[in-house]
Amino acid sequence: MQQMSALLSDYDYILPRQLIAQRPLEHREDSRMMVLDRAAQTIEHRQFRELKTFLRPGDLLVLNDTRVLPARRFSDDGVIEFLFLERLGPKRWKCLVKPGRKMRVGATTKIDKLSLRVEEITHDGERIVASDEDVNLYAGGSMPLPPYISRPSDDNDAVRYQTVFAHAAGAVAAPTAGLHFTPEILSEIPHTFVTLHVGPGTFLPVRSDNIAGHRMHAERFAISPEAATRINSAHRLVAVGTTVVRVLEAAALETRLLKPVKSNKRKIEPQSGETDMFIHPPFAFRIIDALLTNFHLPRSTLLMLVSAFAGREFLLRAYEEAIRERYRFYSYGDCMLIL
Repeated sequence: MQQMSALLSDYDYILPRQLIAQRPLEHREDSRMMVLDRAAQTIEHRQFRELKTFLRPGDLLVLNDTRVLPARRFSDDGVIEFLFLERLGPKRWKCLVKPGRKMRVGATTKIDKLSLRVEEITHDGERIVASDEDVNLYAGGSMPLPPYISRPSDDNDAVRYQTVFAHAAGAVAAPTAGLHFTPEILSEIPHTFVTLHVGPGTFLPVRSDNIAGHRMHAERFAISPEAATRINSAHRLVAVGTTVVRVLEAAALETRLLKPVKSNKRKIEPQSGETDMFIHPPFAFRIIDALLTNFHLPRSTLLMLVSAFAGREFLLRAYEEAIRERYRFYSYGDCMLIL
């Protein structure tokens, strides 16, 4: 029986810095893939291009088709870094800024000679800024690489920090489990798409010693009628990434609240909305059967989600083996298939 822990310290591990992938591999499909069998408690070392061999007839991959926005901009004097999160209306934007102490209410700066003024600071520390003109501030922006990638983004990131199936613009971080796919590999596997626009909350640390006290930022999601039909008729659902897990599990819960399900048959409704669902042990998964995911930061909500699915002790044992075997970690790193 798996031990269920709510202690933040029980989701920690030590990672050598040199294992944090700073750049993508030359070819997306060249990633390694660690395969975890939950029933047998076994670990295999494979290549991502072998994914198809682990699938059964009737399986369906579900992928997140969000598109990362070129949301990072700098002030003309180079002092302030902006991450534009959302256009709120004409001349108004929600953003994150660094350093925050220089951008309090009333503070001004310029981007491409356009004046920006802080109107409000939200309880999460985000800035609501107003501009002199109605300008698309994503134009001229760069990819918002995660903080553990210690270099500026470049032209290659504009392509590689984006899935080949990215469609619905709205994310400030990539659904990284999807970065391994090529059009050729995807064409050979039954699949469908949902959308969850990954927000900056994905990088926020858990500060509560009891993880149950952590509050997730809400993120927008959508499931189309076509996707819902395919999901409901699948034999097994293979979620590609933690964002897909959150979409499907939130939708399954919402469907049950709206329309009680009297059988074990999978049933979700087409829907759109927001979810702040925080998945951590113990969590009763309602809908997903397998998970493809990258390796995640210590003490992160993503590591807790995967621990809930694989079992914390088994997962951390797999991470120890991944470190011994020199797997590449995080966004541009290798992946893990959990069956």
